[in-house]
Amino acid sequence: MGEFDLVVRKGRVATAAEVFEADIGIRDGVIAAIGSSIAPGKREIDAAGRWVLPGGIDSHCHVEQLSGMGLMCADDFYSATVSAAFGGTTTIIPFAAQHRAMKIPEVVADYARLAREKAVIDYGFHLILANPDDTALQTDLPAAIREGITSLKVYMTYDKLRLDDHQLLDVLAVAAREQALVMVHAENHDMIRWLAHRLLEQGHTAPKYHAVAHDPIAESEATNRAIALSRLLGVPLLIVHVSGQEAIHTIRNAKTRGAAVYAETCPQYLFLTAEDLDRNGMDGAMFCCSPPPRDKESQEAVWAGMKDGTLLTYSSDHAPYRFDKTGKLPKGDATTFKEMANGVPGLELRLPLLFSEGFMAGRITIQEFVALTATNHAAMYGLSGRKGTIAVGADADIGIWNPDREITVTTGMLHDNVGYTPYEGRKLKGWPEIVISRGRVVVENNTLNAERGSGKFLKRKPSDMLANPTGISAAVARQMLRSLVGMQ
Repeated sequence: MGEFDLVVRKGRVATAAEVFEADIGIRDGVIAAIGSSIAPGKREIDAAGRWVLPGGIDSHCHVEQLSGMGLMCADDFYSATVSAAFGGTTTIIPFAAQHRAMKIPEVVADYARLAREKAVIDYGFHLILANPDDTALQTDLPAAIREGITSLKVYMTYDKLRLDDHQLLDVLAVAAREQALVMVHAENHDMIRWLAHRLLEQGHTAPKYHAVAHDPIAESEATNRAIALSRLLGVPLLIVHVSGQEAIHTIRNAKTRGAAVYAETCPQYLFLTAEDLDRNGMDGAMFCCSPPPRDKESQEAVWAGMKDGTLLTYSSDHAPYRFDKTGKLPKGDATTFKEMANGVPGLELRLPLLFSEGFMAGRITIQEFVALTATNHAAMYGLSGRKGTIAVGADADIGIWNPDREITVTTGMLHDNVGYTPYEGRKLKGWPEIVISRGRVVVENNTLNAERGSGKFLKRKPSDMLANPTGISAAVARQMLRSLVGMQ
């Protein structure tokens, strides 16, 4: 068939299943050949001594999104996707966020326009559902799913976003019928509200009390309740941003009983602790997210959960708010822990952190790294075969990693619009020096080579996890009940 558009030569290729040395031939944005001594390319990249890995998929990040507190995050689709690309990520799936007064079609259309104009890498959307009224459940949500938004997120906390258990059951029933995956932010709202009220009454307003109010039991209780609701109807679900041992034990135990429950974690739960919130002045606000980082024992539990499959995906939960009155400190130094924006940045450093401290440190294999950062995301969110792997016929999304390159993290080296990083000063080993998106070399020599709006929307299929749920199929076990309540 003649020469390729691009050939990556002699790299150490890793997928979620195997490691091998090979050349990769790319034509029309797709991997066309993998082998040794393949035909020449119009351009060739010598990857000898480098790891050649699938481009990362970040399936949980907040971009150009209004928070439940009414704050716009710091990154738009341009700064976010540029930052992602420099960190080796070639696909993001952020959230088209419905607030209670909004209609889903308008939310999706407005968000799609922003992405279409600015994104430099490929993207899909999840839907955040805050108002599951009849129109949303019977008309608007099914229409969005048919348009390729095959996953949605619901909250069990936050006054302006949370759903009660009755509403969660309604959402799960529609998701089962329409073949969508439900993602759950699982924290017990009233536990947090009660603790926060008592802490503030006692004058405990500093950032460190955010971690006290968001007690691990609040996370584990809501996780258990969400799983119970999904088991009642026999519907798989995903628990997002799992922070530590309480919730991990809950999920692992449920899986042993046959629950079709999946879970993700994030860098902040591997590399930060609650002690980071206890810094001078208001500096601890830079580390406030929900759920908060926990302790060293929970960090170890997260590593163990990734190793044994309890935690299948590793996402950034990039929630970018600046350390000023537009984000973290709306009332300056008088801001209480209840008033500061929740979230930490992590889109660009998600992969380098895990590559260095996971793979290079010997805690995970390179195949596990690929699964946690790319392949499992593709399976979870309806992109299998197209994204998240290096295979003939897949999109040519590739990171070429120098395992010997040592980096000291500074805010100035990053490409987001946040103005700080919680990982300042951390020394990392390994870096994605060349990043390829759909056959385009988008990052090379620390330079961006991609235009605004050159990313493409990904119309996603249903999650692989809906067709092949882990453990005993809950849907089969609950078949009679599903029939009685009109789900069949």
